[in-house]
Amino acid sequence: MAFLQLQGVSMGYGVPGGRTEVLADIDLEIEQGEFVAIVGYSGSGKTTLMSILAGLIRPEKGRVIFDGQDTPGPGPDRGLVFQNYSLLPWLTVHENVSLAVDQVFPQLSESERKSHTDRFVQMVNLTPARDKRPSELSGGMRQRVSVARTLSMQPKVLLLDEPLGALDALTRATLQDEISRIRLAEKQTVVLITNDPDEAILLADRVIPLTAGPRATLGPSIPVTLSQPRDRRTLLGNYDFKQIRHEVIQYLLKARPRHRTTLSRSLVLPDVEPEDITHRPPPLFAKPGSARRKSEMKTESVEVTL
Repeated sequence: MAFLQLQGVSMGYGVPGGRTEVLADIDLEIEQGEFVAIVGYSGSGKTTLMSILAGLIRPEKGRVIFDGQDTPGPGPDRGLVFQNYSLLPWLTVHENVSLAVDQVFPQLSESERKSHTDRFVQMVNLTPARDKRPSELSGGMRQRVSVARTLSMQPKVLLLDEPLGALDALTRATLQDEISRIRLAEKQTVVLITNDPDEAILLADRVIPLTAGPRATLGPSIPVTLSQPRDRRTLLGNYDFKQIRHEVIQYLLKARPRHRTTLSRSLVLPDVEPEDITHRPPPLFAKPGSARRKSEMKTESVEVTL
């Protein structure tokens, strides 16, 4: 049996004037030690899917099975890194991380908890900033604190909900390398949610596209056979990388719902109808009033595929 499973999961929400079906018939299997990336459009239900994996919300239909048991709710065995850091602004880097350590490992002595916290602050290269508060840190440093706090709980599964989406390109690349390094060192099981196919292929063992909503569902699992660790400088010229990216993008484009609609608009046409000269020679000079006038406006329907 797979380490983490979703079986026939569906989820929807009530909205004013009706109901929106967000996810439909989601089946997913993740093995222990595997890195799986789920790629989808913004607004397709990726965060809802991640919340279900973390146990923060229960699906309306289907089962969530973790380590052979139905998942009752959230717990430290599944560590979630949010998009927006979620740090306490009055605590330092060290204190934000130690807050999680104190909650998960109360049986350890104070010195053991401090040593444990120091280890994960060092893991994300933030020891020089350990006494700074979030307002004194860059966006990339705040996200590192968030990653360190989650890793310090030593979860069995690390859940990354678009953690790099708000960062600039250079900082994002740096943190991608950090996540890859930590994952390989810790042999961590990881699920990444992203809207960037290149990021998914750079980091993951498998990439799974998520169709556009409503009623989004998972597409085919695409294995990434490129050796680890991966170097983005050579990856862009790699034939296998290009093939995998093409397969992911093509599936997402084909799975996107296409809507047909008819638009009506008014076209302004010339206000002159040419004189009929088929039965007599054309005059050398047109006489005033020799051309007939017609309506300036004409309505035309145009069918557009979105």
